[in-house]
Amino acid sequence: MAVQAPRPPAYRVALVAFPGIRAFDVSVITEVWGSDRTDRGAPAFDLRRAAVDSTPVPMRGGLALHPDRTLTWLSRADLIVVPGLDDHLTPAPTPVLDALRRAHARGTTLAALCGGAFTLAQAGLLDGRRAITHWNLIDLLRTHHPRVNVVPDALFIEDANIWTAAGTAAGIDLCLHLVRRVHGAEVAATIARSMVTAPFRTGTQAQFIEHPTPRADRDADTLAAVREHALRHLHEPLTVADLAAYAGMSPRSFARHFTAATGTTPLRWLLAQRIATAQKLLERTDLPMPEIARRAGFGSEVTMRQHFASRLATSPRAYRAAFSTPASVTGAPDNASVTGGNNPIAR
Repeated sequence: MAVQAPRPPAYRVALVAFPGIRAFDVSVITEVWGSDRTDRGAPAFDLRRAAVDSTPVPMRGGLALHPDRTLTWLSRADLIVVPGLDDHLTPAPTPVLDALRRAHARGTTLAALCGGAFTLAQAGLLDGRRAITHWNLIDLLRTHHPRVNVVPDALFIEDANIWTAAGTAAGIDLCLHLVRRVHGAEVAATIARSMVTAPFRTGTQAQFIEHPTPRADRDADTLAAVREHALRHLHEPLTVADLAAYAGMSPRSFARHFTAATGTTPLRWLLAQRIATAQKLLERTDLPMPEIARRAGFGSEVTMRQHFASRLATSPRAYRAAFSTPASVTGAPDNASVTGGNNPIAR
């Protein structure tokens, strides 16, 4: 009788709760790490709501969160997430700030959604470090915490194993990114599909884009067709000039309209899609590295390795070793779902 390999321990996530936290952010954290998706290939998560004591934590709208752990559980967590605040100057309880300081000193990953950056700043954890919050709160964060290096425009960023995110939807982006970096792109895509949300937006993307107008709507339709074309031909050596020609625009005009519509440049967008495609191929196939580099459009394994090092702080081989699935598909055809327009990572 075959002996099954022991199941790896659940990834432990602590949601830090105290009066004033936003119900939306609590819901996002709970949806990402609090749902059991092991039947779809996702790992087991152990999400706990940690507070000073067991007293229900009031939230706006008549809601209340019932803690199931005290702050001592933070010492066991692999990841600690701080929700945003309804009143962004809400002082966090001293025990919360002390627990966050101890967690960071232990090397635990910390993440704050939206105004949760103010809580980390109260703890002094953002002093001299880069951080982001909702674009409308940037001046407030700078005023009340002048030692924080506030980044003016990004979806999420990291400094010294501390992650901060912009408002609302960017919190979802950060949570999925945190899943992706620990468990791989396929797991993040599985969770994103169940949430019916986009699984891949880079942290450097702008927080908001220009308001649509009738002309902008027409441009958006054109640019959407260009992106779809690019995804289906990602294995080819596409350039901005190639995409501009497909859109019927000059390269300069195309780059301007693309950035206004998507919040990122064509080159950054292309690179993000190539990396995402390579990640999926590494996870789901046993194709050799040169072939993966070709299908993802990097041209060579050396170029792919350089971009993995700069963007993911790892190598393609190390990524495959960490995230490849047991049931990998050998020799998936060109423009299959792992590389083409139906790629859930690239969309």
